[in-house]
Amino acid sequence: MRRAAAVLWLAGIALLAALVAWQGAAEVWSGLARAGWGLLAVCAFYPIALIVDTECWRLLLPGASRPAFAVLMAPRWISDAVNGLLPSAQIGGDVVRARLLTLRGVPGVDAGASVVADITAGVLTEILFTLMGIGLLIRHDGAGRTALAATVGVLLFAVLLLAFYMAQHGGLFRRLARLLERLVRIGDWSPVVGGAEALDAAVIATYRRRREFVRACIWRMAGWFAGTLEVWLALYFLDRPIGLAEALMLESLGQAIRHAAFVIPGALGVQEGGFILLGAVAGLGPDTGLALSLMKRIRELLLGLPALLVWQMIEGRHFFRRRTRAT
Repeated sequence: MRRAAAVLWLAGIALLAALVAWQGAAEVWSGLARAGWGLLAVCAFYPIALIVDTECWRLLLPGASRPAFAVLMAPRWISDAVNGLLPSAQIGGDVVRARLLTLRGVPGVDAGASVVADITAGVLTEILFTLMGIGLLIRHDGAGRTALAATVGVLLFAVLLLAFYMAQHGGLFRRLARLLERLVRIGDWSPVVGGAEALDAAVIATYRRRREFVRACIWRMAGWFAGTLEVWLALYFLDRPIGLAEALMLESLGQAIRHAAFVIPGALGVQEGGFILLGAVAGLGPDTGLALSLMKRIRELLLGLPALLVWQMIEGRHFFRRRTRAT
């Protein structure tokens, strides 16, 4: 598994390097240099998305286990960093934030159920967001092959989401625990199976709070729109201003491409190629599409690396506290 992730990571780096070489490293650097201090302004938009995504997650926690908003900010920030910078198939960060929440005293079942429901809300709203982008793509490019491929991809994504949602109502985690029990056949798995059944029940209870789930989806959609403003601002500082509609098309379809390439860590190379193709539809040159993607990468590094450091500090402090209590 680790070997496959390493191979895919190297393949992504090779693709990214090839795209930079194709455009010319000097030209790409010149494009980024045009942004100058505007890169910090682009970074300033991430906290907006972080706040609205955190509020989405907070609403999905049951009232009795719902901590203060500030408590959820760090786990959500760390989760984004893990998904964006580490080879975790864009789901490792969700496991990490559930664990970090349990360290703050939230029951594991409630933390896990809220993360599962948050993933569902994220995928559901992303499908709607991508459909907006496809509509704008058709307006610019007509019903061409690109629009047709994007539509087919969204429909497939919607089918997978429906299957995931139905599996959650059919005892997904209990079935997984039973499968592991049959495969491993070592030790007593009854506590694991019992915990999985409790998680299944907590997930269903979360969806039954329909009003809060709908509110959570509204907040999550606001997070996608915050990304649109980030693209619009980045292109403004790259001296290639576009309209908000074109920025929405780039962000929505760019995010869809990135998540479709989840097996490649950070969708390296794939995201850059996607922005080059989509940028051409919006009237941008390939150098600008590549520079836009690299600005997003720089923002991820500037804000993600400190998050990974904070994560290690939290885990280290927890480790030493357990060790102290044990001795």
